[in-house]
Amino acid sequence: MQYRLLFSSLCSLALTQAQTITNPILPGFHPDPSCIFVPEFNSTFFCVTSTFNWFPGLPIYASRDLLHWKHVSNALNRPEQLPSLAYINRGQSGIYAPTIRYHDGTFTVITTVANQALPRENLTRWDNIIFNTKDPYGEWDDPIHYYGPGIDPSPFWDDDGTAWVSSTFNSSGVVHAPVNLTTGEVTLPFKWLWIGTGGAAPEAAHIYKKDGWYYVLLAEGGTREKHMVTMARSRSLHGPFEGAPNNPLLTAFNNTESYFQAVGHVDLFQDGKGQWWAAGLTVRAGGNYAEDPHHANFPMGRETFLVPVEWPEGEFPIFTNVSGTIDVPGRLPQPSGSDTVPEEGFHDGQLVNANDEVDFPPNSTLPPHFLHWRIPHTKNYKVSPSGHPNTLSLRSSMLNLTGYDGDSSLGRGQTYVSRRQSHSLFTFSVEIDWSQLSRDSEEAGVAIMQDQSQHFDIGIKLLSSLEPKNQTSGTIWLIPPTEEVGYINETVRVVPDAEPKPYIRFGGIGITSFRRANQTAWVEEVTELPEEWLADKKLKFQIEAVNTTHYSFSAGPAGAEGDDLRIFGYTKGNLMVPIYSGTTVGAYATSNGRHGEGAFEAFISKWRYNGIQQVIEEPET
Repeated sequence: MQYRLLFSSLCSLALTQAQTITNPILPGFHPDPSCIFVPEFNSTFFCVTSTFNWFPGLPIYASRDLLHWKHVSNALNRPEQLPSLAYINRGQSGIYAPTIRYHDGTFTVITTVANQALPRENLTRWDNIIFNTKDPYGEWDDPIHYYGPGIDPSPFWDDDGTAWVSSTFNSSGVVHAPVNLTTGEVTLPFKWLWIGTGGAAPEAAHIYKKDGWYYVLLAEGGTREKHMVTMARSRSLHGPFEGAPNNPLLTAFNNTESYFQAVGHVDLFQDGKGQWWAAGLTVRAGGNYAEDPHHANFPMGRETFLVPVEWPEGEFPIFTNVSGTIDVPGRLPQPSGSDTVPEEGFHDGQLVNANDEVDFPPNSTLPPHFLHWRIPHTKNYKVSPSGHPNTLSLRSSMLNLTGYDGDSSLGRGQTYVSRRQSHSLFTFSVEIDWSQLSRDSEEAGVAIMQDQSQHFDIGIKLLSSLEPKNQTSGTIWLIPPTEEVGYINETVRVVPDAEPKPYIRFGGIGITSFRRANQTAWVEEVTELPEEWLADKKLKFQIEAVNTTHYSFSAGPAGAEGDDLRIFGYTKGNLMVPIYSGTTVGAYATSNGRHGEGAFEAFISKWRYNGIQQVIEEPET
């Protein structure tokens, strides 16, 4: 008992002293955050972020001290909730910016499924949906669909209890209408609210009422280098709204000293003391980001920051600029003892910056922070199948990670299970039993993936025979990051009649509509498997962020560590520039367009992710 009291006292002392925010609070792929404080749930803060084409979607994070955030549920976690997500084209489609709110005992997450393959004039490109629950640590209801023009919906309850939902219409401004959040009924037409200050893409509106004023908060400038936070207010919910005299209230544009760029898309909330906070998105891209944002180095994408806000009575709020550390003496909540995050009902969720050591024991399920690209075919994933305890069986998909065209999968699915890259420097590794691979083009391995047109992989691949063919188009990075960059793209031609042999394949693609032709990448290198690695048909594969700009791809026999792992290739982080999302690392199994679905099983074990360092200041060059 004495030891327990001493431990509790030490934890309380540490919390009293720890009055510094470290950004990002949700590292890695966590864009478009929305956060709330709910006193009725043991004074807990909750946040949700966008997920686009990734599933499960809409992760819910909880904290009691604003420093430690735990993944507690996913509002979208059942394929039957949103089957259309399996068929939507474009890597930048899917679940857009959500808003989370708590009202009359119900948690609500409202968001949009956007189909960017449809033209702007086709209003069916937006499917607005509402998720409700009484228990944010448990299951969320099936979504309620409602008609709303545009994206980034956000509810606001006026004094009479009416819920008004604002949305962004065609990047032109904000509209709103009353919506029944239980039925989806829109009871009046959507009307214009505010068009912003003249910056591009006024969006992500949130409405607050304070001191007799209605305030509307916007993101403007687009979600890259000119991103900014603006605000206006009116005595009436329906306007007219007058912009703040010192707009923008927060931005990193033209701030070449800051490592944190593209600051915007903010939501405001209060804590138990009535103090105001802002959560928003940022990228760790460095002060020269604005010079060439489409080729900058920030593969983890848009992440969630937290800053304190002062909001004087009758005035506009005053935001603290975003930085890696922010001292907030006396502001942070101090829950008793070590009770910084809730424990009950967390579905074995983990802290957002935790490592992985997953051994897939019998009768377990995949952790809630694991991700698939679009809706998975659940039969392709089995934990501890018969005869293979403590493994994850991956049943191969016919499509590889690039798929038909680097953009779509037509509902066929790609066998890939992953987790977010949540550290600047990390290692990720698995062991793969490839004993069931038997035919040409069958392949299993690990990948770092932004989307179908931006991913790099290393794996075991069976090939009958091959003939290298050198080409001069494209750019690949197959050499250590300290050496000169080369310009050669090696492809292979398969001769299908020969007996297939095992090769280590390192390959990938780095192409987007924004990238210049001379800065694209398409690499395919194969190396015959060393004879000494053939013994038990089990290999270890590893991806490592060796610095903030380069990744290495290694392989070796099962159990290999350190120098026993051989590096087969490198790639650069700026070949995986996010449009909206961020990088994940995981394992895949594919027959590369041959042999149909489920051609073989690969068995994954010893899933390890080790975060090494979080870089929060501009690295020295």
